[in-house]
Amino acid sequence: MGPLRVPGDKSISHRALILAVLGRGRSRIRGLLRSADIESTAEVLRALGATIPDLAEETIEIEGVGLRGLRGAARPLDCGNSGTTARLMAGVVAGAGITARFVGDASLSARPMRRVSAPLEAMGARVELSAHGGLPMTVCGESLQGITWRSDIASAQLKSAILLAGLVGDVPVEVHEPAMTRDHTERMLQARGVDVRTEGLVVTIVPRATLDAGDIEVPGDPSSAAFFVGLVAIGGAPEIALANVGVNPGRTGAFHVLRRMGVRLRYADELVQGGEPVATLIATAGTLRSAIISPDEVPSLIDELPLLACVAACAEGETRVTGAAELRVKESDRISAIVSNLRAIGADAEELPDGFVVRGSDRPLAGTVTTHGDHRIAMAFGVLGVLSRNSIVFDDPSCVAVSYPTFWDDLARVRRR
Repeated sequence: MGPLRVPGDKSISHRALILAVLGRGRSRIRGLLRSADIESTAEVLRALGATIPDLAEETIEIEGVGLRGLRGAARPLDCGNSGTTARLMAGVVAGAGITARFVGDASLSARPMRRVSAPLEAMGARVELSAHGGLPMTVCGESLQGITWRSDIASAQLKSAILLAGLVGDVPVEVHEPAMTRDHTERMLQARGVDVRTEGLVVTIVPRATLDAGDIEVPGDPSSAAFFVGLVAIGGAPEIALANVGVNPGRTGAFHVLRRMGVRLRYADELVQGGEPVATLIATAGTLRSAIISPDEVPSLIDELPLLACVAACAEGETRVTGAAELRVKESDRISAIVSNLRAIGADAEELPDGFVVRGSDRPLAGTVTTHGDHRIAMAFGVLGVLSRNSIVFDDPSCVAVSYPTFWDDLARVRRR
């Protein structure tokens, strides 16, 4: 059996749709992730006047409306469970000078939006939030002014919202980050002719009247690929090859940690697609050991921490993660979800205010995992469930559809190899 191909990168898929709509001319997107979150972005763009075909096609074509071609929506913009949709599109709406009301499911509605509303208001937009600082959120776009924003949160979504507001609103913006975050927005804007400059932790965008159309092939999502590297780490497969995976340096923190934990991982067939580095990952099992994950590593592996916790449950020694308080405001309180579920199946785990401690062993694990509707929790514990000595069931296995609808099928394929 050949290399496994994981679904298209979720972060790049969101941005590919948004930038195709904002571009001038026709863009083609190949390999777009087909998941609930990406459908949310497509539906929001449709509600704002864009024409987007069925996402089921392998290659979709979008005729852009231009930077100022979107119109106000007659109905609320339903972002489902997608924080990326809500935050990035808030920036677009603010810059476009239109008004829109953002809503979402219960999980998304509880997530913090003040981090986005504050810079948009400083640029001149009007933003109304619910009393708890989340959705519903109404954004009233105005004539914006340029801004220098010093963020105290390392968040690619926040950075991207500001950059998109500046791009669409035709004003210069400068974002200072406390730590490096994924730079897909910057790379994709540069590939479409925008003057984006990065110096250390400072990103600047220079106004431009138009955005070029552009074709893109979406690489495999490294966050999705990490689950299978983790499977190799715990002995669920001796080796695996994962084709056409994005290896953007801002997204490979989990791979570095898994190497420290004993996995032999190398890149083959390396190339650059649309400004993004891509490779085939080849992972081979080694002797599994614990790791210390420091705060400065967290931004590059925040989405993979549930997986790393589950890998740590099988490792020799104590794995400790700190500086990850952001996990508490994801699709679930992931710190609480990780620790409570590890304990529920018999592992030794301890909750910290900004992270967790996991003490590994080789004893069998059994019990029910409460996913809280969180795809990352379900998939992380799904990897543990592959081991023959373990017996793990899930209250809501279907929640993986947010990012990886075929996860259970692919996991079963790898298990049969």
